[in-house]
Amino acid sequence: MAYLYLKAFHIFFVVSWFAGLFYLPRIFVNLAMAEQPAERQRLLLMAGKLYRFMTPLGALALATGIGLWQGFGIAGGWLHAKLLLVFLLVIYHLFCGQLYRRFEAGRNTRSHRWFRVFNELPVLALLAVVILVVVKPI
Repeated sequence: MAYLYLKAFHIFFVVSWFAGLFYLPRIFVNLAMAEQPAERQRLLLMAGKLYRFMTPLGALALATGIGLWQGFGIAGGWLHAKLLLVFLLVIYHLFCGQLYRRFEAGRNTRSHRWFRVFNELPVLALLAVVILVVVKPI
């Protein structure tokens, strides 16, 4: 029973974290196109609040995932591939924080087109993770 509750919380935190990973780069697209100071300030406020909200959700997703892995002996080649993707997603998350700080300092050098492509990376990562967890191809 503990396994099922931990798994349910893990799924909840992962979904919540990914909502932020999907939306924050979309705010960056708009920030890269913002021309009016008031619009820029509003988007910076939204991005900052979202990043501060999604960071603990990501940490809880990681913590519950580690709990599942260590507490219930989950193993397999698929898990190693998933852990690599999770590591890359953590790097992506931290890089989003760096991008936010660049916007805040007025030092963004990337175009809205770059952010549109950047925005798709967690979508592809999530698809790969779901396939690894459900299908366990390796």
